[in-house]
Amino acid sequence: MEESLLANFLNYLAVEKGLARNTLESYERDLRKYLFFMRAREPDDITRSDVVSFMAHLASEGISTPSAARCLAAVRGFHKYLMTDEHARIDPTENIETPRGWKRLPKTLSPQDVDSLLRQPDPSTLLGLRDKAMLEMLYATGLRVSELVGLKLHDINLERGYLVVMGKGSKERVVPMGEVAIAVISRYLRSGRASLLKGRDADHLFISSRCRGMSRQMFWMRIKHYAVQAGISGTISPHTLRHSFATHMLDNGADLRAVQAMLGHADISTTQIYTHVSRERLKKVHEKYHPRG
Repeated sequence: MEESLLANFLNYLAVEKGLARNTLESYERDLRKYLFFMRAREPDDITRSDVVSFMAHLASEGISTPSAARCLAAVRGFHKYLMTDEHARIDPTENIETPRGWKRLPKTLSPQDVDSLLRQPDPSTLLGLRDKAMLEMLYATGLRVSELVGLKLHDINLERGYLVVMGKGSKERVVPMGEVAIAVISRYLRSGRASLLKGRDADHLFISSRCRGMSRQMFWMRIKHYAVQAGISGTISPHTLRHSFATHMLDNGADLRAVQAMLGHADISTTQIYTHVSRERLKKVHEKYHPRG
């Protein structure tokens, strides 16, 4: 199969569908695995059995069920595009069932662990003040890490207490920040950001020690550093705070639709997984403290 077909499909997803860069990169990774497996076959030479064999290969490689399902979705979309663009007459993915398995509940932190984590940065230092502002905003808004590091100065309105973020699929949403996050961000803008820039100009809200916008990888390392300081066990990532935001909101009575809007989920079923997290927590409490638990 020609490499140009993949390039055309990715361009179609970017231009016509408006998919975010991270999503496009995931599609490209999955489809390169698929094309390598199919070797030099032409689109109409690929059969349903070939696709099933590819999925079995993924399973033998230890690929998780959600990753396999995502990969099949990319392959389906690719073959539909080939038919629409008249590069193929058949779709070998028809009637292939999406891999299903147990939904993995997202890892969350307790409110006490979140408090401990947010206390770790030292706001008397430039980097500590920046890190505290980033952590407070992440927990206050539930942003994705790519959304957080991509924030520009004009995206936030401290006076009214909200920010505007461009999420997946180039969909814009408005998210409230909360008084604590607003106070820390205000202090960072007054006392930290200009010093980090060292006289240079930048649109990004959060600035690295190299006078440019923070990267996702850099912020991930900062979170891991503070988690160790806080004595939090297990793996923690920026997404852990996003999960914690959603779970704590629902635990305290927030409306599911409101949380969906703040997280930027297109489908409410994605948000509903956090209700399962709350139920799991209740079950553990019951098992621990009930005489017949």
